[in-house]
Amino acid sequence: MIIVGIAGGTGSGKTTFAQALQKAIRSDSVIISQDSYYYANTHLDYSERVKINYDHPDAFEDELLVFHLKQLRKGESIEAPVYDFSAYTRSSETVLVHPHPIIIVEGILVLADPDLRNEFDIKVYVDTDPDVRILRRLIRDVKERGRTMESVHGQYLKTVKPMHEAFVEPSKKYADLIVPEGGFNKVALEVVTAMLKQHLREGEYDVQSTGS
Repeated sequence: MIIVGIAGGTGSGKTTFAQALQKAIRSDSVIISQDSYYYANTHLDYSERVKINYDHPDAFEDELLVFHLKQLRKGESIEAPVYDFSAYTRSSETVLVHPHPIIIVEGILVLADPDLRNEFDIKVYVDTDPDVRILRRLIRDVKERGRTMESVHGQYLKTVKPMHEAFVEPSKKYADLIVPEGGFNKVALEVVTAMLKQHLREGEYDVQSTGS
């Protein structure tokens, strides 16, 4: 089993790169999003959950994600949480994820947590211009997550930008490969695809292997 970690700022193209990689590999793989592992915070009212800094490392239950990755390496299936962005909490539903030869984990802070980082065999950071990232986030949050333009703008200035500078950008130094423009970078996509296919051919990783 190979576990790939893909990090990068909001709107950088992490998900696009992960999906493009999955398509290019043409192998048995699955994508897990760090966003699914936001704490549920069900003990808080909606008005309180809205105020949480969701771009800070403490917003994620990374210990659960680490546990789930270890379970997958052992050949055991997991019940991955589902996050409801409109309600700012987890859904009551879960997704059954079975072990796959390739696990792709994407999220803004997957390289910031050392315990999580150590689970990855290959670490990628998607680097995209800040103006492009905020425009992408604005479109995504308004269309897909039911946010207003004003709330997205306010959140970006209050938490997204400072948290990116404090935690996301510094995690870039842990990457094995830095990819400008995410899924639109065909050369980088071909490089990572070739690496994964080579590892699979050589059988370097099995379900009992450990991350690097």
